[in-house]
Amino acid sequence: MIQLVDFQKCDLRVAEVIAAEPVTGADKLLQLTVDLGDEQRTTVAGIALSYSPEELVGKQVVVLANLEPVTLRGVRSEGMVLAAGDEKTVSLLTPDRPVPKGAKIL
Repeated sequence: MIQLVDFQKCDLRVAEVIAAEPVTGADKLLQLTVDLGDEQRTTVAGIALSYSPEELVGKQVVVLANLEPVTLRGVRSEGMVLAAGDEKTVSLLTPDRPVPKGAKIL
């Protein structure tokens, strides 16, 4: 269990995917460029077995925006795109209707 104050440290925001491409040498990873309204970031997501790059462009997704950046397969990932699933299928977390880019998850 965590305290509410700990959860409130998470900066969860809606972003729009503006570009997507496979990560070289990785079957499961896609490199996404997301627009958070006030800035664009690169993220790496393990969703390539469930989503093609073409179907992601224009899609709104939920991003953990204040995660410390990491480098995965030579690509700097500056956030985490949230998804649910298991080892066979993945489903991105998305708002059920369009919201402004950068909208905070309440």
